[in-house]
Amino acid sequence: MPGCLLDTLAGQRTARRPVWLMRQAGRYLPEYRDLRAQKGGFLELVYDSEAAAEVTIQPIDRFGFDGAILFSDILIVPHALGQDLWFEAGEGPRLAPPLVDGAWEGLERAFRHFEPIYRTVTLVRGRLGPETTMLGFAGSPWTVATYMVAGQGSKDQGAARSLAYRDPSAFASLIGAIEAATIEYLLGQIDAGAEAVQLFDSWAGSLSPAQFEQWVIAPNARITAVIHERRPGIPVIGFPKGAGAKLPAYARETGVDGLGIDETTDPLWIDGELPDGMPVQGNLDPMLLLAGGPALEDAARGILAAFSGRPHIFNLGHGIDKSTPIPHVERLLEIVRGEG
Repeated sequence: MPGCLLDTLAGQRTARRPVWLMRQAGRYLPEYRDLRAQKGGFLELVYDSEAAAEVTIQPIDRFGFDGAILFSDILIVPHALGQDLWFEAGEGPRLAPPLVDGAWEGLERAFRHFEPIYRTVTLVRGRLGPETTMLGFAGSPWTVATYMVAGQGSKDQGAARSLAYRDPSAFASLIGAIEAATIEYLLGQIDAGAEAVQLFDSWAGSLSPAQFEQWVIAPNARITAVIHERRPGIPVIGFPKGAGAKLPAYARETGVDGLGIDETTDPLWIDGELPDGMPVQGNLDPMLLLAGGPALEDAARGILAAFSGRPHIFNLGHGIDKSTPIPHVERLLEIVRGEG
């Protein structure tokens, strides 16, 4: 029997609100920090399927979340497309060579990097009960492209935005390459055992409306259509962080089965703007979870009330902060589950 998370993505309003948290497998857990100390660097942990499976399952064992999100990284796709990938301590990811002119064609593809990720999915699915949904994911093409062009993260995604204006043909070619690799990657995750997939567009909010249509909505619509065609019944959650007023268009035009919303979006507003019955996911501010106390409790209850009339997966508006106290997560779950 499918869990309540999959029922919710199918458009049902379940008796119990499903809940999982973005980045729930990670640094706020002492068991993760212990394993990371044993295994070394982040990327080494991601490519160690047994260890990555253990990390994925740690929050399920501790909290009983309704979804287990694959422990991996959105930059596996550029690594597979041929860029070198590493993580600088305290500074984040690096990709080389930076594709400042968008010329990806000279890279040597290395799709073997997908294989350990698929094995992680298989291992996790084999250890989960039927009530817990296995969630795969990938970065959306725009967000992945911002890292590939700059060779690292940036505050304003200026290098990618500039290239998209300066040489739209070259940028479209890069987006197309990412899109094709992402489709293969997600199909592989599904075949390995993922029961739903999420597309993370962490930097969608940096684009103008016209560029949002071209570089966010259109590629995500194409990816979603292929997933639906080739793997019928597998739901796709779209998460265009920072989209704001562009969220309704994203929901209508991409064909996603569920819409992830960030903490800057008013739940009451978006509930009134979306098609009736469309599942939503979100949108507690991660800083509220970090802070705890009455503010956390009031906000969580407010979100539950705002989305009481449609299928809703409780989640954060972005990833959980690494300093979040575990008792705050436990208190949140009591509220969402109606236990206090």
